[in-house]
Amino acid sequence: MQAVEHLHEHHHDHDHDHRQEVVLGWVKTVLLIGLALYFIYNILSGNLTNYINERFAWLSYVAVVLFLLLGIANAVDLLRVRGHHHDHDHDHDHHDHNHAVISWPVLAVVAVPLLLGTLIPSRPLGSAAIDGNISLTAASVTQATTFTTDPLKWNVLDWLRAFNRADDASEFNGKQANVIGFVYKEASFDDQEFMVARFTVSCCVADASAIGLPVRWEGTSDLTADTWVHIDGTFNVGEFRGDTVPILTATTIEVIDQPEHPYLYP
Repeated sequence: MQAVEHLHEHHHDHDHDHRQEVVLGWVKTVLLIGLALYFIYNILSGNLTNYINERFAWLSYVAVVLFLLLGIANAVDLLRVRGHHHDHDHDHDHHDHNHAVISWPVLAVVAVPLLLGTLIPSRPLGSAAIDGNISLTAASVTQATTFTTDPLKWNVLDWLRAFNRADDASEFNGKQANVIGFVYKEASFDDQEFMVARFTVSCCVADASAIGLPVRWEGTSDLTADTWVHIDGTFNVGEFRGDTVPILTATTIEVIDQPEHPYLYP
């Protein structure tokens, strides 16, 4: 009698373990396919460049393929096990599939980025991510660059690189510029000052750096932080944040939509 009860208890425990293993397996499958769909969504929506340098977009395509293959393979394996579970010895079945068990904590860790990416709207970095840490030089990024022949086509990063290479800031007096970026303000700026800012991204947003050009404009008080603007103006050397630097005196400022690729890639 005791042997029968022991055998019954053994089968009950094994069935419970098997059910838990199957549930964990299906959760793993859903997460893998969910990650693939999340990457597909970001690729199709154009949100991918909010996270990584566009040079590395191909890695996301690789991730889609891998996640889909792993998810489908896991689902096929689970269906196969379900179909043959009652046709094989329980001990043998348990031995074959116990190695595939993944704990709930591990699955929870994998689920976190998927949940955050789904629940938090994708948007590029802005003023809130700067918090005073914005550079007036391009020293934080590579110095290698190929300038276009027309300075009016230079972006914020190009101008900062040009400033770095110059021996005397006064050589930029009277130089015309045509740049776009978002409005960044600090409490220490006067009523006619702001910075036209951009973020540079070498690999992904984790290494993003804020850079900007100081701008003088009589209508600065009408501009709100993070507004994207197109500025035409002329540089004049002056004092900003205690440094003598070229300051862009705006001739015209046009409020524009955020560009498709808001980051600059050094």
